[in-house]
Order: sequence, then C-alpha cells, then structure tokens
Amino acid sequence: MDLLNTLVDKGLRRELPTREEALAVLATSDDDLLDVVAAAGKVRRHWFGRRVKLNYLVNLKSGLCPEDCSYCSQRLGSTAGILKYTWLKPDEASKAAAAGLAGGAKRVCLVASGRGPTDRDVDRVSDTIRAIKDQNEDVEVCACLGLLSDGQAERLREAGADAYNHNLNTSEATYGEITTTHTYADRVDTVQKAHAAGLSACSGLIAGMGETDEDLVDVVFSLRELDPDSVPVNFLIPFEGTPLAKEWNLTPQRCLRILAMVRFVCPDVEVRIAGGREVHLRTMQPLALNLANSIFLGDYLTSEGQAGKADLEMIADAGFEVEGAGEVTLPEHRADVAAAAGGCGSHGSAEGAGCGSHGGTESAGCGSHGSAGCGSVCGAAPEPAANEPRPDLVAVRRRGAGTDLAPNA
Repeated sequence: MDLLNTLVDKGLRRELPTREEALAVLATSDDDLLDVVAAAGKVRRHWFGRRVKLNYLVNLKSGLCPEDCSYCSQRLGSTAGILKYTWLKPDEASKAAAAGLAGGAKRVCLVASGRGPTDRDVDRVSDTIRAIKDQNEDVEVCACLGLLSDGQAERLREAGADAYNHNLNTSEATYGEITTTHTYADRVDTVQKAHAAGLSACSGLIAGMGETDEDLVDVVFSLRELDPDSVPVNFLIPFEGTPLAKEWNLTPQRCLRILAMVRFVCPDVEVRIAGGREVHLRTMQPLALNLANSIFLGDYLTSEGQAGKADLEMIADAGFEVEGAGEVTLPEHRADVAAAAGGCGSHGSAEGAGCGSHGGTESAGCGSHGSAGCGSVCGAAPEPAANEPRPDLVAVRRRGAGTDLAPNA
C-alpha cells in the first residue's frame, strides 16, 4: 500500500504526515489492519527497539474534584462509586510507589484530582517526591496535579520531579463539549509551563468520547506542535455515574488504528497505552505493543487494571522486553535535549533512547480518567459480541493507595 510505505518513510525521517494521510490511516479497513500495524511497527522499532517502558500510578488524592470533565469518575457531580480520600502522606505514597517499582516500573506517576495545586499542595507533593527518591535514587517521578500557576513547575523540578503530565484530551473545536470549568487554552498553557521549567512534558488524548476522525487528527497534530516527550493514549471508560456512561464507541480494531496514527504523527515520542486498554483492546493488547512503547503496570487511578503479573507475561509472550532502569527511553536526539535541560532523560545510559511520561486524563489527570480494566469480574458474564458495550470489564479500584489492601503491581 503506497500510503503505508510513504508513512514509514516519513516516520523514519521524523517528517510530519499530511492531515489527509493521518485521516486515511483511521479510514483503513479491517482487512488492511495488520498491514497498518506492521508499517507503524517499523517506525516504533526504529526509534525504540522492542523495549516496553512500565509506569506506575499513585493516586495521591481521589475524588472530590470541582471540575466538570464529562469523562472523569472524579468530576463534580459524579455518582460513580469510586474511592474518595484526601492527600496521602509522603510515607504512604512512597510505600505505594515501592510496590510498582518492585513490579518492574521505572517511572512513578503522582496524580491528584482537582483544578490545580495550591502552593501548599506543591509543598506536599515536593515532600512526597523527596521521600520516593530517598528510597529509590534512580526512579523517574512525574507529577500530574492539574493546571499550574506561575512558578509551580519550577518548584516541582527543584524537588526532584522529572516530568509533568497534563493532557489536551480532545480537539480545541470540541473541548467545550466535554468540559466547561476550564478551557483548552488553559491546558496548553500548563504544558508550556512544564516545558519551560525544564520538566519533561507529557500530554495526550482520550479517544472514544464521540469525537470524529478529524477531531482525533486535530488533537494529535496539536500535540506534535507542543512537542511533549510522551503522548499517552487513553480509551474512554464509560463509567456509570458520569455523563459519558453510554459512550461505547470503540472496537479493538479502531483502537489499533488510532495508536498507529499517533505513532506516524509522533514517530520518535514515547507513545503510552494508558487508561482503557484492557476494556477496549482486550485480547488484542499484545498487538498494540507493536505501536506503543509504554504502558501502565497494574491498576489505574479509580479503576482496576490487568494484573501486573499478566502485564509482564503479555510483554514477554509478544516478544518484547521490559525497559530497564539503566536504559534511556527516548531516541538520542530527544534525550540529549532533555539532559541539557536537566530534566527527564538525563539519567540512564542506553543507546537510542530518554524518558517520557505517563498518561493521564482524570480531571487533573494522569493515565486513566477513572479508567478501568479487567479485574476480578472478567469472565463473570457470557461473552458479548465484539462491538457491544462491555460494562462487565469496568471495575472500580478497591485496593492499593487509599485502602488497607495490597496494590496490584
């Protein structure tokens, strides 16, 4: 297929595809899907080999958010039965992080619900970052706290943060349809503040909210222009108790095409499969590793994910390998820029790669807009047809941070 040959050539040269080419990827048929995956896989392997970076979420403060993001289980007015608790203490957060690191994660993502941090909140998170790094010197830490005020990104960096996550989520044209309490421009401003402070910028999207192909291409092209080190791709979990509870618009094939399009537009960036991979990719998760080079280990913010052991088995069975703590994630040309800034990617010494960041959506949001995964309820009901809703795969997190139960990592 001439389109795919062109996209591979452009990806190897870091050349931006045209909008028409990106739209054509999303419009390919299921008959051509494996060809699309194989083509995008060439680009992924060129820049990242067969390594898969593992990231681990710690939800520092769950629920009770004043923002009205329609996709989020922590939003204002949500009736989803999620865990709700105030700030974890630094030692509690450090203990939670240790579980993910023991499971193979090299990055810890510290997330808190809310519009954005107060200066006191920045102090709390700074203390938590120091506590985690005191126990694990080489760990990467990404903060995800919502909209940043002037000077806050610099303070987080001084405390030892390597990266900051804040997602664009959807196109500028449709942003007002999913959130009214802040704007698309507010989100862009926060990503720029993180970048300017020398933090590794992480910003991504949520697919499956009823958007068009044009919306998806718009937001990914906007991300390319912002130039984050990592782009988390979330797939909406239609949580009961949220305005988008009935939006079941994704199939595994659609998810793979979206991931391929993101890889072609952002060829040398860490592409992370974030919230919703277990629910929407299901048994095709291993195939998606040919497109993305990063995933979350275990549970998400307010929902259960696939068991950490199953994640590791999936990576090995698919012929990939977990990225080690001493390896740099990003290609050399990106890692060098990060190192010069003193940010993420400056620690580690593998050929061809630096550090990215985790995914996120949950109002403040890293990694999983209240996303869920295949937890203990998997297989409890007869298997529906592939294109039907799968609420049986949505499980609220009841373990880990904020509970007395051991985390899933």
